[in-house]
This record gives sequence, C-alpha cells and structure tokens, in this order.
Amino acid sequence: MTATLRVTRVILAALLLVFSAGAARADGTAPLGKNLLVNGDFSKGSVDQPDEWRTEAWLNSPETFAHHWVHAAGGGPNQLEVDNLKANDARWEQAVSLPGGFYYLSAEVRTENVGANADGASISIMNDGMMSPLVHGTSDWQSVGFYFRVGPHGADIDVALRVGGYGSLNSGRAFFRDAKLVRVDQLPPAATPFYDWDAIQKAEQPKPVGKPWTLAVVLMALAAIIFVGWRLHGADPVPVPRSRETRRAKGAADRS
Repeated sequence: MTATLRVTRVILAALLLVFSAGAARADGTAPLGKNLLVNGDFSKGSVDQPDEWRTEAWLNSPETFAHHWVHAAGGGPNQLEVDNLKANDARWEQAVSLPGGFYYLSAEVRTENVGANADGASISIMNDGMMSPLVHGTSDWQSVGFYFRVGPHGADIDVALRVGGYGSLNSGRAFFRDAKLVRVDQLPPAATPFYDWDAIQKAEQPKPVGKPWTLAVVLMALAAIIFVGWRLHGADPVPVPRSRETRRAKGAADRS
C-alpha cells in the first residue's frame, strides 16, 4: 500500500510540473517569463547565420551595410552585429505571432560611432514606430526595451535589432545580445515607453475624405447628369404608329 501511494505521489507531481511549465496556458496566452523569441541568445546557427534570424535593410548592398553573428570568446554571450557603412536602416529580424496580452521587448546593446542626427540603435517592432529608447554615439553595454499591448485578436509582428529607422537613415555600428520578448501579467507602475498595438493599427488605417452626406450629394448629382445626357443625346425617338388611312394615302402618293 505504501509503495502504491509513493508511485501515485510521483505521478501527480510530474503532472503538476507538466501543466505548470507547459509551452502555453489553457487560455491560449503565452507563459509568463518565457522568452518568446526563438534563439534569443544567438547560441544556435552556422557560419555567419544564427537560426531563426534574417537580415533586412533599406539599402541592401555590400557597400552600404554588413552584418555578423559574433561568437563570444570563452563561451560568453553571443552577439549580433549591424554595421551601417553608409546612412541606412539595417537590422536583424524575427517574425513572431502573439496572442492578446501585455509584453516587454528588450535587448542589451552597445554602439560605435552611431550618428546623433537620426534614429540610433534600438530594438523595435517593424512598420509601427514601436521602438526602445535610441542609443547614439559610442557607448558601453546597456539594456533597452519597451512595453506594449496586443488586443484579444492577437498580432503578427517582426522584431528588429536595428540601426536607423523608417525615413531616418543612420550610419554606425551596433552590437546586440540577450534579446527577449516576454509576456507580463500587468504593466508595472510608470511603464515607459508603452505602445498599444491595436490603437496604432487603427490610427494607420486610411480614413474616408469628406462626410457621408457629401458623398450622397455627389452620387445624386452624377445620376442627374447621366439622366439628362441620356435624354438629350442617347435616347432614340419613339416611332409614332400610323393609321390605315395614312398608310393608304402615302402609298397612293408614292405610285403617282
């Protein structure tokens, strides 16, 4: 009986461990504290390409930027390098699908000669102006990041380790390490920077020009113009039926 009880306790403990450390919770949200970036420590890859990361740039040519996967000597943290040889917006990217919730995106970054008059080095979400505080000049390692919210429908995002930005090209070199994207249960006090993904998406949608009643007036005016034009130029004359006497008189006149 004692042996059976021990086995039961072991099974229950194992089940509890599986459920508490699962990859996703039953409600579909990501587990708290788990890094949702794949290979966020850049430990896996081959040659000069870390797994799950890709490079993109506004000016995508060898003379404008270079990128490297840096293996730290002595087994230290691995790094991703972005080197803008000319003013550019270049980055390492990874696509991530997120359920609704609050998140914190962060990385450690150091810079060399990053220009001060344009967007510097950052970790960001592409195309939506969501980025960490910018790092310029030459700096030692520092942690940067920001909080953001995703609505209940979820979102597909592209995380970028970046030098420069949209419409703000910059030169210089940046090194990134320990990139993390984690779900947080709630925002801490005075969380900053903070972005709302759904609100940004809604604000970026094109809006109709004018007011609804002006559109109705324009459509009615166009319909009136088309009708008048059809009556004046497009309508064929309606034939007038002739009586039997009229047809006989016309035939006699034609024979004479």
